[in-house]
Amino acid sequence: MTIISLARTTRTPAVEFDFETNRFSLLGESYPEDISEFYGPIVKPLEAHLRNQKGADISFKFEFLYFNSGTAKVVMQLFDMLEQGAANGNSVAIIWAYEKDDDNIQEIGEEFAEELKYAKFILKELPERP
Repeated sequence: MTIISLARTTRTPAVEFDFETNRFSLLGESYPEDISEFYGPIVKPLEAHLRNQKGADISFKFEFLYFNSGTAKVVMQLFDMLEQGAANGNSVAIIWAYEKDDDNIQEIGEEFAEELKYAKFILKELPERP
């Protein structure tokens, strides 16, 4: 498996996990009816992949318009996995993108970032949509 690609729905984000290039992203809204059913099949292979990386350049982009508390727990788990990957000698960049004037998503990202010691956190304001 080198790529996991899932289209965005009204309740789930677009997922682009490219294991060959170590580029990963979640884009859109996230409030699936069953958190485990949606995130389990993508988080487990990502976790196994990250454990096997040594000296890799890894990038994970989070671009949420909205997410629920269940997704927040998954995001915390992902941050922990990425932080562990960085602690193990990988170069890990976490990009937290938010829409202009979305103070809530911006502040949540900043709170997640406070827990990081090894991974690089990049807060990115998205350009306004026409």
